[in-house]
Amino acid sequence: MFIVRGLEKILEEREIEKSYNSQLKCESCESSLESIRAEIQAGKIHQGENATSAALPLPRNEAGNVMSVEKYVTPFEFGCQSKTPRIMVSAMDCLQKLIAHGHLTGNEIDQRNKSRRLIDRLVETICNCFTGTQTDEGVQLQIIKALLTIMTSQHVEVYGKTVLISVKTCYDIYLASKNIVNQKTAKATLTQMLSVIFQRMENQAIEEAARHYNAPVINKGGQKTINKQSSSTNLSDQSETKQVEEENPNSSENKVELKEETEEIAKVTLLNGEQEAFPDSVTNVEAEQIVTETVTMAEALVNELVETAIQKSLTANVKSDKVSNVGRIPSEENFSKQTEDDCSGLYFGHILQRDAYLVFRSLCKLSMKQVTEGYVDPRNWMRSEILAMELLLGVIQQAGNVFKSHPVFVTAIRQYLCVALSKNGTSHVPEVFQLSLEIFRSLLANFKMHLKAQIEVFFREIFLSILETTSSSFEHKWLVINALTRICADAQCVVDIYVNYDCDFAAANIYERLVNALSNIVQDQHSVNIGATPNQKKALRIKALECLVSILKRMVEWSRELYVNSHALSNLGAESKNKDVSEDSDSGKNTMVSYGSVNSLSSSASSPNAALQGKEDNPEQFEVLKHHKDIWEQGIDIFNRKPKKGITYLQENGLLGNRAEDIASFLLNDERPDKAVVGNFLGDPDKSNVQIMHAYVDLMDFNGKDIVAALRCFLEGFRLPGEAQKIDRLMEKFASRYFQCNQSGIFASADTAYVLAYSIIMLTTDLHSPQVKTKMTKAQYIKMNKGSNDSKDLPEEFLSAIYDQIAGNEIKMRASANSKVTKSGMRTGTTSQKQKRLLWNVEMEVLSSTARQLMESVSHVQAPFTTAKHLEHVRPMFKLAWTPFLAAFMVGLQDCDDPEVATLCLDGIRCSVRIACIFHMELEREAYVQALARFTLLTANSPISKLKAKNIDTIKMLITVAHTDGNYLGKSWMDILKCISQLELAQLIGTGVRPQYITAYNNINNQLTNFGSPNSPSSFRLSDLAWMGMNSLEPGFKRSINETSSQSIVVDVDRIFTCSTRLGGDAIVEFVKALFQVSIDELNHPTHPRIFSLQKLVEISYYNMGRIRLQWSRIWEILGDHFDKVGCSPNEDIAVFSLDSLRQLAMKFIEKGELSNFRFQKDFLRPFEHIMKKNKSPAIRHMVVLCIAQMVNSQAKNIKSGWKNIFSVFHIAASDQGKAIVELAFQTTGKIIGQLYEQQFAVMIDSFQDAIKCLSEFACNSSFLDTSMEAIQLIRQCCKHVDEMPQLFREHNIEDMTVNKEHRVWVRGWFPILFELNCIITRCKLDVRSHGLIILFKVVKTYGRNFKSHWWQDLFQILFRILDNIKLPEQQTEKNEWMTTWLMVDVVTQYFDILGGLLLDDIYSQLKWCVQQDNEELARSGSNCLERLIISNGRKFTDEIWSKTCRCLMDIFNSTLPRQLITWQPGDYLDLEEMTERRDSGHISLRRFPSTHSINSLSSNSSRLSRPITSDQRIFSALQIQCVVELELITTIENIVFFPATAKKEDAEALALSQGDSISLKSSSLHYCSFNQDQGIYSHISSSHIFQLLDILKESHYFARDFNLNEEQRNLLWKAGFKGNVCPNILKQETLSIDCIFRILFQLYRDQSRQDTWPEIEIRLTKIGKDALSHFLMLESDTQKELWVSLMFRFLTRVHNLNDERFCTHISHRYPLLCNIMSSDLKPELQSVVRRIFLRIGPVFGINYSSNSESYLPNSSSPN
Repeated sequence: MFIVRGLEKILEEREIEKSYNSQLKCESCESSLESIRAEIQAGKIHQGENATSAALPLPRNEAGNVMSVEKYVTPFEFGCQSKTPRIMVSAMDCLQKLIAHGHLTGNEIDQRNKSRRLIDRLVETICNCFTGTQTDEGVQLQIIKALLTIMTSQHVEVYGKTVLISVKTCYDIYLASKNIVNQKTAKATLTQMLSVIFQRMENQAIEEAARHYNAPVINKGGQKTINKQSSSTNLSDQSETKQVEEENPNSSENKVELKEETEEIAKVTLLNGEQEAFPDSVTNVEAEQIVTETVTMAEALVNELVETAIQKSLTANVKSDKVSNVGRIPSEENFSKQTEDDCSGLYFGHILQRDAYLVFRSLCKLSMKQVTEGYVDPRNWMRSEILAMELLLGVIQQAGNVFKSHPVFVTAIRQYLCVALSKNGTSHVPEVFQLSLEIFRSLLANFKMHLKAQIEVFFREIFLSILETTSSSFEHKWLVINALTRICADAQCVVDIYVNYDCDFAAANIYERLVNALSNIVQDQHSVNIGATPNQKKALRIKALECLVSILKRMVEWSRELYVNSHALSNLGAESKNKDVSEDSDSGKNTMVSYGSVNSLSSSASSPNAALQGKEDNPEQFEVLKHHKDIWEQGIDIFNRKPKKGITYLQENGLLGNRAEDIASFLLNDERPDKAVVGNFLGDPDKSNVQIMHAYVDLMDFNGKDIVAALRCFLEGFRLPGEAQKIDRLMEKFASRYFQCNQSGIFASADTAYVLAYSIIMLTTDLHSPQVKTKMTKAQYIKMNKGSNDSKDLPEEFLSAIYDQIAGNEIKMRASANSKVTKSGMRTGTTSQKQKRLLWNVEMEVLSSTARQLMESVSHVQAPFTTAKHLEHVRPMFKLAWTPFLAAFMVGLQDCDDPEVATLCLDGIRCSVRIACIFHMELEREAYVQALARFTLLTANSPISKLKAKNIDTIKMLITVAHTDGNYLGKSWMDILKCISQLELAQLIGTGVRPQYITAYNNINNQLTNFGSPNSPSSFRLSDLAWMGMNSLEPGFKRSINETSSQSIVVDVDRIFTCSTRLGGDAIVEFVKALFQVSIDELNHPTHPRIFSLQKLVEISYYNMGRIRLQWSRIWEILGDHFDKVGCSPNEDIAVFSLDSLRQLAMKFIEKGELSNFRFQKDFLRPFEHIMKKNKSPAIRHMVVLCIAQMVNSQAKNIKSGWKNIFSVFHIAASDQGKAIVELAFQTTGKIIGQLYEQQFAVMIDSFQDAIKCLSEFACNSSFLDTSMEAIQLIRQCCKHVDEMPQLFREHNIEDMTVNKEHRVWVRGWFPILFELNCIITRCKLDVRSHGLIILFKVVKTYGRNFKSHWWQDLFQILFRILDNIKLPEQQTEKNEWMTTWLMVDVVTQYFDILGGLLLDDIYSQLKWCVQQDNEELARSGSNCLERLIISNGRKFTDEIWSKTCRCLMDIFNSTLPRQLITWQPGDYLDLEEMTERRDSGHISLRRFPSTHSINSLSSNSSRLSRPITSDQRIFSALQIQCVVELELITTIENIVFFPATAKKEDAEALALSQGDSISLKSSSLHYCSFNQDQGIYSHISSSHIFQLLDILKESHYFARDFNLNEEQRNLLWKAGFKGNVCPNILKQETLSIDCIFRILFQLYRDQSRQDTWPEIEIRLTKIGKDALSHFLMLESDTQKELWVSLMFRFLTRVHNLNDERFCTHISHRYPLLCNIMSSDLKPELQSVVRRIFLRIGPVFGINYSSNSESYLPNSSSPN
């Protein structure tokens, strides 16, 4: 057995014979060896028969074969205490083997010291073997081996001081040993020891959780164990609990808080990361089951842990004084002083937790102090510090859940580790500094939930101070940026920093300042001044760039769930293909937890607990907080310059109250205001300032504080002003408040405090001001304060204590965030590296001191930490920092040609564009894309001759952005497509294309004008180079230009257009808009226009034609507009290209067909219409017509809504003067009407009106008469389709509710035809007009049978418009519209039953207007039409209609009566308005429903012609026409009553009677009796209406007679030239009117059916007859007499033919006049009738005569 051999080996040593080893030899080794041998001989110790080696011990036998520990350990213990290294090595080796193989557990009570175990004594013995640097190296190594075995053995358990001694010994060996192997071994052993210490603590928690359910446990070692009762000793019993509760009487008040905190700690999954390695024997199913069971156990353990924690509430409040007592770190502590008593105020769930705590605390203290004890060389203090930090780093990195969540460890980290980091974080030693950064990074990864305030201090005071300080060294900046890069590799961490600090009112803007600092470094604004070579500066800039890009990538990664990549080409922010994305079950919607970033920190390790959980992650709320914080900081900035304005600004924004207490609280609690400004503000004598100062002091609590402490508290918040009066006010209020809080003190009054406070300030200045050479002594100070306490002295010991305090610790302001190292750079004159280094060291000391003070001040702060989850945080983050990002990237690209820099900058810009795109930040997106585009050097104003490799990379990146972010680019497509346009030109240059082939046309230098964009560029640099040729370029530039033509770039550019089909609906619209504008710019180039973008527009039209119609219509709205502009280009080559492209697109689009009621074809074909309308080039116009004709010929069956555009094009072509254009258009139109209408009229019905308009335009083209005539016939042919298929018009566009279904046939069918025929009649030449008029009325008469009443109304509006045309004075040359009136009368006659009641008034108005015109032909036409209308339809007239007819005739007579014949005087003028008013005096309006025609037309021109017409000939001409019209109207009335033939026949017979003497009176009488009263419409006119007609005739007669009798007026007119050389008269009007009166009256007189009117007729006849005879007798003119003779003959003949009774009545009144007639010179016919009258007088009146006389029949034979 090896024990025997070990003892023998010791005895064999030469040194054993020494006297100082006598006890070891005789009493121990020999005795033990003899005892062992005796036991072997006695068989008490049995070795196995098959034992392979005597050096190995037998297996441990739990049943009984246990060796006597004390007997066999004592020799080795004495061996360790010997001074012989070999003996010591042998002894420790045996002990190590006994422990390693489980034969020695050491759990027995130490017989020498009952208060400890044997293992504790052995460890102490082993550790005592190390005596310092002089210790043998072999002994050192054996000590390390033995201690490692003890710490890692499964059979030995060590706790407390034993653990600390073990760790301390290895630690000291590392520091003291000069052997490199021993050092490395000691370091490795320490690492393993710490791992075991903390691992056992974590495993114990797992076992504790599993023990409650007797479940198997998987510990971190991968071993499966069955739960058993732990042999560990629980240090906490009831007595301890009671004792602690007595010491902490307030602990019960915090039980609720403790419960919440402990409960949250317990909720942290203890198994996370603990099942890393299952043994091979455990299957996956078993492992899963074990994990599930253990998780269940952990959940069950929560309640028990909570109850236990409440019972042992020693950590009820982390901020309590009991816990804080742990925190003040004595600088002299080390491992040997860390005993159980040091943590008596803390509660640990297990002794292993206490061990871990003590070791961790010791390492923290060692990491920030210099080792100076005995055997350690003071020069090794740095190694000690580095080792401690390395060990701490390992502990933090491998921290388990207990260490992460237990309040004791969290508190230790805050109070020890963070303070140590604040010291070492500013170390001049790079290794220490780097370790500090690594530890901080690990803390940020694992403990950020607990260290919000500490993280802020470290970032603000160390990271940012070093980055923002211009004098910081390269090494420090390099390490800081490197650490930041690794920190920023975690998306969760980056977003958490922004949410918890930049959005926190009380925190610094870490994220914003960090980005700004890095950006400044990249821009070289804060150049490194200490020991940095140019290469180092470059490396630093690159590292800063990497950090910035990493931040952006993490932001992209964080928000990538919002990103949709239509092309799926790449995914920014995901740098490895297989990333594990885990989703927290509580994260909610749109949240993420981990993204597996490269070098990412394990964010999930920092699981939040309830006590530290921050506010709910609400992006909107955080954004509001950030906004308020910005306002707050702006207000503080204003305050630091002008305090009152700053306060007012904060109050106006609602962030600060108006009370003095609110302002005072702000000044007291916020550290950001400048302390000097605060002091001056509080000391200001203004009333409001004084109130604020009083409130400020009243907020302070000085209870129980001595005056020095109170004064320190008072003065640490501001700097005393320099003015004595201000200081006096402040000290006076301080003294008052202090005395108020401490009235039971030694001060008699506030005056004492006031005087003493002043003296303390003076003492501070005297003792600590470098300007005071002679310092005040204590005696002087005591003397100075004599009698200050109400004439009494203060105690000398009191004043002495004050003096000592001030001398030892100056009163100064507390360290704050504003206590910054100057960033203004090196002082003037410090130019040498040594001076710079010295200054930097001083600054680092200041940094270290400030950081440590701040870290200590926040060591107990437990601020809530919010774990960001929402994606929306990235938007305000980027909005806050996009400008420094952009500045850094652009400066990097511009100043450096290094490929790595360019790659980083481009990656950063790409990420920035992605973020701006995802969150629709237009300004930011456009800024980045424009910057990227500018750096391609392809824009118009860029120096293309400087094109380099980085510019080519920029081009590639721009193309990549177009591919990956196309859906989000919006208006930024403009910049990208502009670059692509110029890239194509560069490619042409690179491929050697000559200038003449760059454009598709020649001779265009001065032809193209700006037809698209108003701000077209004046020149393109690349275009100029294109015309220079490649031979004139530099070789380097040639290479760059050639690179633009590489296959990859060409393919990628082409993919932008081919993949446009994958863009979203809005994205493709923006893409097309931008491409449209670029195309305009290309075509607008003044010298070298190009069609590249135009070609691409055509291509994407092909590619995207398959989109849904809603998207396509938006696309085509832009494309169509562009084709409109390009098709109207003055350059025919461009127009031809665009037109041909448009034709091809249209053909393809029409092939797709179209469903009913859609209008996509209409929109697509609209550019043809626009080009045809705007482009005046015959060739282009002919090409448009040709394209449309081809479509009709080849795609007619697929055309639906496009027919409208087709007819619109032909409509424009119809008015062209080119024969080829008109003939082609008309030929195609004829085919459509003649063939396609027969086949598919139902499809084309929507364009029917357009077709009619088109035909109308053909008809109105005066250059092609035959075409006009044929077009009119085609219009007539269209009527057949309307008449045969009215149902199509009713059902078409049925959703249009504006038109009734039954009226659609008229509105969409008949009305367009009739209206366009009307246009032809009013616009064309005479032949066409006449033909059109005939066709119009043929259509009406042919198809009018189906017209409804209101259709007729609309129709006659059209017909009346024809008459409107002749109302225009400029149209007075061709007055053939009499045809219209005649034909209109025919229509009315044919359909009078329908039209009589509807339109007669309007027809009368139109006819009246015609009659009233100054055109004789038109007036005669109107009169004749009126006559024809009445004659043709008079039998159907009602009394009402006859009344209207009579009124119409009366109005016509009145308006056409030439009254000015009587009133005219030389110099008079004719006013058309006056004539119009006179004509309208009959109050018959010429309005028609619903519009007016005649009156309006006349009025519209009368304003232009209302000027006086002074020419007498114009007046006389109008009067002559009126005279003619009067005659026509008299004839009209006569013809209406009797028909023209009847009246003429009666006159002829009367004349014949007068001339034939052979005809007897009887026969004559019989003839008159046989007069057919049914001729004419006399019998259909009522007597009253006839009387109205008679009144008209009577008025006309008397007017004529008066004029004829006015010799003076007639001579005046004659002399003026009226009617030539003959004296004017209107005898015919005079005689015709009276003749017509007589004829009508005598007819009424004979009509038996009108007997009721005979008396009135007799009166009228008697009166007018007598008047006529009297007038006849007065006539002197032969001309007048001649006309009146025939009139009197007819009158007397009718009188003669009356019956006897009537004859007597009339002769009795006229007898004297008849006698007078006899005396005059009469013509034979008149003499004859007079003779017959006188012959009849005799018999009628009873006068006898001789038998020779001619017999006369009696009365009975006379007619009635």
